[in-house]
Amino acid sequence: MTQQRGRFITLEGVDGAGKSTHIAWLTDAVRAHGVSVVSTREPGGTPLGERLRALVLTEPMALETETLLMFAARSEHVRTVIQPALEAGEWVVCDRFTDATYAYQGGGRELGASRIATLEQWVHPSFQPDRTWLFDVPLEVARARLADAREPDRFEREGAAFFERTRAAYHARAAADPERFRIIDGTQSIAAIREQLEASLADMMAASA
Repeated sequence: MTQQRGRFITLEGVDGAGKSTHIAWLTDAVRAHGVSVVSTREPGGTPLGERLRALVLTEPMALETETLLMFAARSEHVRTVIQPALEAGEWVVCDRFTDATYAYQGGGRELGASRIATLEQWVHPSFQPDRTWLFDVPLEVARARLADAREPDRFEREGAAFFERTRAAYHARAAADPERFRIIDGTQSIAAIREQLEASLADMMAASA
């Protein structure tokens, strides 16, 4: 009997949108449905990816270098973690994926989409998440949350215009692929957000049964 492919779920949003609050909970929610699940993140997810993550988040670099490092980490991640898990029937919950590159480098840093699309087709052609939850909050809410967080990284220190461009790019991605994306109002209570996530997850489970 052929092993049924797992499902690939990603969580996206600007820094401060609140998605990371739900990663562990969502992983447990998938597991509660009796499904084996891998929780991972980008950039990162592999020993090499985590080393590249540290560079990207802390070291000044050219935009082209930054984007190439994102895809270098992603290439390793897809080939050694994500695809093997999916092929084994496991579900994968990932904190960010290629939508983040379109949003942050393409939108926030104004690289545009064309070169990112070229790298995407090279690194993971015809491979996209099955479901992406985009956590969305107004800029002032995101900034207030970041002010209370740890020491900010290189992206979190960017100005308001950067985050407005990043948020707009995320919304453009969601509008272009409404079947995959679900937009979550990140200003809601944690309980309300998790109720929405559970309902959406239940739909995915039913569809894959």
